Amino acid sequence: MTVSAVPSDRHPGAGMVISTVAPDRRPDSGAAISVGSLIRPAAGRLSLAVLAGVGAAGAAVALTACSAWLISRAALHPPVLHLMVAIVAVRACGLSRGVLRYLERLVGHDAAFRILTDVRVRLWTRLERLAPAGLADFRRADLARRLAADVDAVLDLITRVVLPYAVAGVIGLASVLVVGVLVPVAGLALAVALLVVGAGVPVLQRAAARRADGRLAPLRAELATGVVDLLHGLPDLAAYGATRDRLDRLAAVDARLTDTSRRSAATAGLGAAVTALSTGAAVLAGLVAGAVAVRSGSLPGELLALIVLTPLAVFEIAAPLPTAAQRWATARVSLRRLTELWQTPDPIHDDPSSTPTAAAARKNDDASPGPARGNSGLAVPEMRVDGVTAGWVGGRTAINGVDLVLPSGGRVALVGPSGSGKSTVAALLVRFLDPREGRVTMDGRDLREIPADEVRRVVGYLPEDSSLFDTTIGDNLRIGRPGASDTDLREALRQARLLDWVETLPDGLDTLVGEHGMALSGGQRRRLALARLLLGDARVLIFDEPTEHLDDETAAALTRDLMAAAGERTVLLITHRTDLTGLAVTRLR
Repeated sequence: MTVSAVPSDRHPGAGMVISTVAPDRRPDSGAAISVGSLIRPAAGRLSLAVLAGVGAAGAAVALTACSAWLISRAALHPPVLHLMVAIVAVRACGLSRGVLRYLERLVGHDAAFRILTDVRVRLWTRLERLAPAGLADFRRADLARRLAADVDAVLDLITRVVLPYAVAGVIGLASVLVVGVLVPVAGLALAVALLVVGAGVPVLQRAAARRADGRLAPLRAELATGVVDLLHGLPDLAAYGATRDRLDRLAAVDARLTDTSRRSAATAGLGAAVTALSTGAAVLAGLVAGAVAVRSGSLPGELLALIVLTPLAVFEIAAPLPTAAQRWATARVSLRRLTELWQTPDPIHDDPSSTPTAAAARKNDDASPGPARGNSGLAVPEMRVDGVTAGWVGGRTAINGVDLVLPSGGRVALVGPSGSGKSTVAALLVRFLDPREGRVTMDGRDLREIPADEVRRVVGYLPEDSSLFDTTIGDNLRIGRPGASDTDLREALRQARLLDWVETLPDGLDTLVGEHGMALSGGQRRRLALARLLLGDARVLIFDEPTEHLDDETAAALTRDLMAAAGERTVLLITHRTDLTGLAVTRLR
């Protein structure tokens, strides 16, 4: 499509050519999240937890073995001094088992929560880097699920997969060696039983479940997304009589999730049954082989109880392994979902040597930024879009060959139908994404040479769907400048023509706005978002469909207020309306 400009003497416009092409997809970048990369931040503490767990489990097995020998030996009525070592060993094992178990839990969970914190911080930093251009392929509820439940799977991975397998591996090997030295056949039987529980049962579970555990996380995410969509869209769904259809869809997802959970539980039960059978087989093999050894005289009689009871103690430690393997199947899917975020291509690429613009530097040097300072003396840059081709996600091209000029202090309106690429132009100017071809400049300098945060200090963006949070008016405003005083907030509200209304409220700035600002009217929500933008005192203001869903009279009044509040700043007004008196209008045709 071709764009023509209707220039004015003061605010010249520029022509542009915009086209839309079929979506394509660039290959993912980045690497998958591995277990090694996860545990690296707390590897020392995790190693200490493994050592404590091995000590606690070893003390438990030794307690059973020593007790069995002590009882058998005491039945022969030897001198009590012959039993003193075993008595002391039983007491030491009993005390150390509890202490070491507590230490394992304390250090292990400390390591897991440190890893969890590291993953959450890294993931949040990644989301901040990708938003909004890089997250267009993700649903909001699904992202929340990844940030919460999928990250929590990391905690299970450490405390209920890595630790149990590490402890059981060490203790199982040591027990097999001890029993095998005394009775080789019993040691071999114990080794086979442990392999069945630690390796064979997970394979059996995987075959029986038919990937049920791997489907739990996606199904839960799908259900959460559907519930959030239903709640947010409930008024419209009720108005059009579409509520029943959505509920039926959710019921179908819930039925699939229930069926998958049932199969997962059946698989866990099957694993428990095989574990119990393996335990009994190891005990029975130890009893038969030990009895034969005692009868042949190769094993002292008092050691028979040790051969029989040690497998019971060992399998108390190995029993959680099938469940751990099942959790690993679920955690692996969660890790894959987190990896998808890490592998999503960056919408922007900062140059490590990039420095702030002159306008940003002057703004940072200002001792008292904000609306209270007024509009005089602003360093307002000129911005240009030269031959830019860009897209939001993957390989989707939204605009092609765009040229646009925003003169210093100018007023430019970008007009066109939905889907023509107007919001993409705004995203380029505020550097939510970088162009694939061409360049966007500020005072002649390519934005890719300027840190994204510095660009956003100079260029303020008021999107069509500005978010208001379920807190007070003052807290919503301070998102624009956390250190702003109440005087600064009132000045920003005055410029947005909202101060008189706020002062009539009993709680004033402490008035709650409700979820997504539902306690306010549409016009009040937009003006509050405008006040927040003005509080940041950006030099270039971009208003994306600020009059959407407003009647003509209210829209005209809001547009006048926007221009008046902007003062000497540059303004780009993105709209589909045509009544734009006093603006240089760039029309899509």
